[in-house]
Amino acid sequence: MFISPAYAQAAGGVDPFSGLLIPMLLMVLIFYFLVIRPQSQRQKQHREMVDRVRRGDTVVTSGGFVGKVARVPENSDEIEVDLAEALKVRVLKSTLIDVRSKSEPVKDTVTTK
Repeated sequence: MFISPAYAQAAGGVDPFSGLLIPMLLMVLIFYFLVIRPQSQRQKQHREMVDRVRRGDTVVTSGGFVGKVARVPENSDEIEVDLAEALKVRVLKSTLIDVRSKSEPVKDTVTTK
């Protein structure tokens, strides 16, 4: 009675999902650039590092062992590492954390005055 028919009608057919589309796409892009892309780059660098391992390199395994590569068989996912003079172990290439080439000196973190 007091409300005119023009105000009583619903607003135009607004889709509630159209307002969410742009923020969702923005969130996906941010997630990709902050999480997915850097992780895939780290995996690629690790894969390249492991593929370049050669005899004589000093390696660090995920278990914390540091040793020298004694043998790298062709087409194998294992290498033989000398941990001590009489101790050789077989290690999976994928468990290597760091590969230090034999020409690269070990970095000393302790400074002396």
